[in-house]
Amino acid sequence: MKYLPLPSEMFVENRKRLVENLPSGALAIFNSNDILPTNGDGTMPFKQNSDIFHQCGVDQEESILVIFPDAHRESHREILFVTETNEHIARWEGEKLTKQSAYEVSGIKNVQWLDQFPNLLKSLMSEASVVYLNANEHLRRGVATETRDDRFVKKLKSDYPLHTYARLAPIMHKIRSVKTHWEMEVMRKAAEITIKGYKRVLKTIRPGIMEYELEAEFMHTFLSNRSDGFAYTPIIASGGNACVLHYIENNQECKDGDLILFDVGAVYANHCCDVTRCFPVNGRFTERQKEVYSAVLRVMKKCFTLLKPGVYLDDYHKQVGEIMTEELLTLGLITQEDVNNQNPDWPAYKKYFMHGTSHFIGLDTHDVGLWTEPIKEGMVFTVEPGIYIPEEGLGIRIEDDILITSNGHENLTAAIPKEIEEIEAFMNQ
Repeated sequence: MKYLPLPSEMFVENRKRLVENLPSGALAIFNSNDILPTNGDGTMPFKQNSDIFHQCGVDQEESILVIFPDAHRESHREILFVTETNEHIARWEGEKLTKQSAYEVSGIKNVQWLDQFPNLLKSLMSEASVVYLNANEHLRRGVATETRDDRFVKKLKSDYPLHTYARLAPIMHKIRSVKTHWEMEVMRKAAEITIKGYKRVLKTIRPGIMEYELEAEFMHTFLSNRSDGFAYTPIIASGGNACVLHYIENNQECKDGDLILFDVGAVYANHCCDVTRCFPVNGRFTERQKEVYSAVLRVMKKCFTLLKPGVYLDDYHKQVGEIMTEELLTLGLITQEDVNNQNPDWPAYKKYFMHGTSHFIGLDTHDVGLWTEPIKEGMVFTVEPGIYIPEEGLGIRIEDDILITSNGHENLTAAIPKEIEEIEAFMNQ
């Protein structure tokens, strides 16, 4: 990783929050992610499991975290297992965590080599009343491979079939969705790097430039500022490409008179930023582009006032749909008859605005959180209304990252120009 060390207090606090949500006698076990193969002897870049990172900050494969607050031995209440390093590994793969450096990262005093895990597990399981295990329970998950967690759950239940098992996911979704002040600072850093990338790209856009050249400008800025790169596959969609919601080819020429939709964010210390902006290739919006862009911007500003503590996300999205309906009626894209005869499960506005307006963001771009509980102070959401008109080759989405506060919100990405006059002034200075 390229990021600067994070304070171990951040992970000590996160473990404290987990323990507050565990019942008496509970043992919780977290696994790192695998390093996934490509072909031959190649591997994909490592991406740590978000839950184990949240709890201990270890950004390394083949790691296990055990949390057992009621263990008889105090040293067994927090144990971190990491792969034993040696000169051969250091020479071929680079430096790995030692016991001391793992303690400095996590604040966990009892760090053991991974080969000690099976024997220690026997002792821990003999005391545990219930064992909490992890799994990917994201609402939009689509997993085609067997994960390290999957394999671990199978083996543990085979080796210890008479134990009671429970799900960590509901607890992790709850505590991860509310950020501590340390996590807020990391997310501000990811936003700061993203802002730098957008301002660099704004100065680079011109007719004839290729979408991938603009992608390269973002990557240069992100890596130069200690980011590990993109928080997700970047979308740089000029002209009609912007009507493809997940357009990622980024291989077309940007033409005079078109808009470019950028959906790009940096990742810093595994925390994600997610921003969308639309800019005119030649530095000036056409009248039609201004008309649709202004409608999207008005919806966004109203969204800001709706996202606040006590509100349920389902209710919020219904309100946004009503606001968008009014804008589409004004634009003449839908009629009152369309609204009167709409299917409640797919309202009329969905023809031109077919995705959600807000999602949790944090250690994952589409982060975990509970839709069954009201919004709380400390949560971070995207706000991303859009209007897509394929027949006009015009797609517009505007997106910011919003930290919920007690009396409103903090817009983490407000410094990226989004007012029409502001954009044109920046591009033509």
